[in-house]
Amino acid sequence: MDIYTRRKFLLASGVAGAGALAVGGGGLLLSELLGTASSTPESSKKLVIVTLYGGNDGLSMVVPYADAAYQSARPGLAYAPEQVLHLDDSYGLNPKLPGLKRLWDSKRLAIVQAVGYPKPDRSHFRSMDIWQTASPDKPIGRGWVGHWLDATNAPVEAAVSFEPVLPPLLAGETRSGACVSMGGLKLPSWVGLNDLEPLGKRALESGLQAQAANAIADLIRADRMVRQASLVTPSEGPDDLPPLPAVGTGGETTLAGQLTNVIHCIEAGVPTRVYSVSLGGFDTHAAERVGQERLFKQLDESLTPFVERLAKTAAGQHTTVLVYSEFGRRVAGNAAEGTDHGAAGPVLVLGPQVAGGLYGQPPSLTDLDDGDLRATTDFRDVIGTLLSSVLEADPARFLNGYPHKQLPLL
Repeated sequence: MDIYTRRKFLLASGVAGAGALAVGGGGLLLSELLGTASSTPESSKKLVIVTLYGGNDGLSMVVPYADAAYQSARPGLAYAPEQVLHLDDSYGLNPKLPGLKRLWDSKRLAIVQAVGYPKPDRSHFRSMDIWQTASPDKPIGRGWVGHWLDATNAPVEAAVSFEPVLPPLLAGETRSGACVSMGGLKLPSWVGLNDLEPLGKRALESGLQAQAANAIADLIRADRMVRQASLVTPSEGPDDLPPLPAVGTGGETTLAGQLTNVIHCIEAGVPTRVYSVSLGGFDTHAAERVGQERLFKQLDESLTPFVERLAKTAAGQHTTVLVYSEFGRRVAGNAAEGTDHGAAGPVLVLGPQVAGGLYGQPPSLTDLDDGDLRATTDFRDVIGTLLSSVLEADPARFLNGYPHKQLPLL
């Protein structure tokens, strides 16, 4: 799923712009979010969700290098045993993930193998909708984090996305998370804020008109605050903190830039409990090795310093990171030196409190479901574990009664 397809998915989900504002979420500026920080930062647990859009090829991320079936299924794509970063006698990380290997060695990386959902769907849109709503049986109108926001009557800053559009994950029925941007409100050259201000006054409007007025007023307020954003500096930490991910090569919308904003907020004591960030481009139907290695390098160079820095501060110590994609890829390579849409794949859980290691039953590369890996761990087991251990919520309440199995990740 490329950047355009990812944006189309987010917009099609109906939680963008004023629509999100109407249910209590919407646009915040980084300066505004940092303004919620407390002088005595909370020690509440926090969750950072990293979405890899496009369907990450898990067999190239966590490589079953010792399995002859892997080598034979992917001529030209398979990594030789001496190329991978060995985790044990069977599995290794992609050679472009040396930072994650360092986190593995320090027991701060857990890998849950062959995660998926019943009756896999190879559609990007449907599969991502299932992951973000935690509802594989039927489409529903709220994300699993949004459901938690509804139940706790949480303020808008409780869940924050640093993506261009609010993902369905953070949208509830009565509450919603917020998109945070440094870019401010972008208007056509012939429209000024003074032209919009009358539309933001509620007067005697009711219903949808009042919601639209509130949305416009919030957007105007956010735009006026953007000028202050560059003046806000998070609280300084210890001198030995590792550097933040670099943002000079891609701006705030890169994964490194998004994680930089997250760490600023965590260290400043912002009360946000859930952060959402993303990296796209994993729909590797052709020339996969070059493209995916480039993405893995970006993931590694963004995520590793972020997790290492978490361990250096009291606030960061309580933060857990989830990395997932909507599906894995098929076991066999295709004629274009790529892979096509598949089913199960690995999920990463990282952080200072994580019990590192391999979890779940390893997938068989010969006992396949129409060419796809069979899931050995239900994705709701992972989500349920995070709901319980990080957000301190009853998983059965937010997963439609699904009796999830607690994974010993934390």
